[in-house]
Amino acid sequence: MESVHATHGCCGGEASAHKMAASHGCCHGPSRHFITKAERKEALEQYRDQLQKELTGVEEHLQELT
Repeated sequence: MESVHATHGCCGGEASAHKMAASHGCCHGPSRHFITKAERKEALEQYRDQLQKELTGVEEHLQELT
């Protein structure tokens, strides 16, 4: 199991993978101290998807500038 040291992005923007993997407790305090491997995997997959969307947005913006 992974330790939860950070918070989910509920209080402002997307964050790093470890923040994505944390509980929904940033405004309310963490609800748990450890997450399962399945939860960690799901959080990392969500983070990967956000990074892919960010890259697409950057590429679109670059196209607009040229």
